[in-house]
Amino acid sequence: MDYETLLTVQGYAKFFLILIVFIVFYSYAYSLYKRNKTGERDFEKYSKLVLDDSIESKPLESRKENSEKKDKES
Repeated sequence: MDYETLLTVQGYAKFFLILIVFIVFYSYAYSLYKRNKTGERDFEKYSKLVLDDSIESKPLESRKENSEKKDKES
């Protein structure tokens, strides 16, 4: 394999790798947007953790609700 062919194969490999990474990250961002829009989860309350991370701050979600959901699924 000569040098130009190797560079061509390397260029195509980089292009397809970047394309796959772009598709994965875009689909993840869309899923976050969709879950936030439908009300399944509110991601804005998690952004407040950056500013309010003291030990005295109240929890974002109660554990009682999570355990009740698990009981209903069983």
